[in-house]
Amino acid sequence: MSSGKDAEAAVLEAAAEDSPPPGFEMSRTRGPYTTHNGPFYHQVTEEGFWHGVRLKKRHCNSRGAAHGGMLMAFMDGVLATAVFRATKRPAVTMRVNSDFLSSGKTGEWLQGTAEVTRVEGDVVFVRGHIECEGRQVLSASGVFKITG
Repeated sequence: MSSGKDAEAAVLEAAAEDSPPPGFEMSRTRGPYTTHNGPFYHQVTEEGFWHGVRLKKRHCNSRGAAHGGMLMAFMDGVLATAVFRATKRPAVTMRVNSDFLSSGKTGEWLQGTAEVTRVEGDVVFVRGHIECEGRQVLSASGVFKITG
C-alpha cells in the first residue's frame, strides 16, 4: 500500500515532467476516468478558465497524433466545466458536435476553454475550442442537462 507521501511525490514528479505553462496547476479533483488519462491541469483567470495536458504517447494514435477519442473526452470535460462554472450545478452531456481542425503531437501542450451561450430551464448550451501550440485543434458545441 502506498502512502499519501508517495502519492504526493508522484504528483510532483508528473508536474515537473509535464512542465505546464505558467499559471497552470495540476487538477486534483477529477473523476477516475480523467485522472487515469491525465494528469490534467487548469488555470483560472478574470477572462475565464483553461484546461491543459502535455500530450503523451498514450494520448496518441499510431502516427503520434492526439487520438480523436482523447480529444473528444478532453473537450467534453472542458464544456462540462463551463456549464458548472456558470450554473454551479452538476450536469450531464446530452450532445456534443465537433469539428476536427488540426492535431496535437506527442510532447506538445494542449489546452481548451469554453463558455455557456444560453440556459433554458435545465438545459445549457455551450461552445468551446481546443488549441495546441497556437493551432486550433478542435471546436465544439454542446448541450448539457442540469441534474440534481
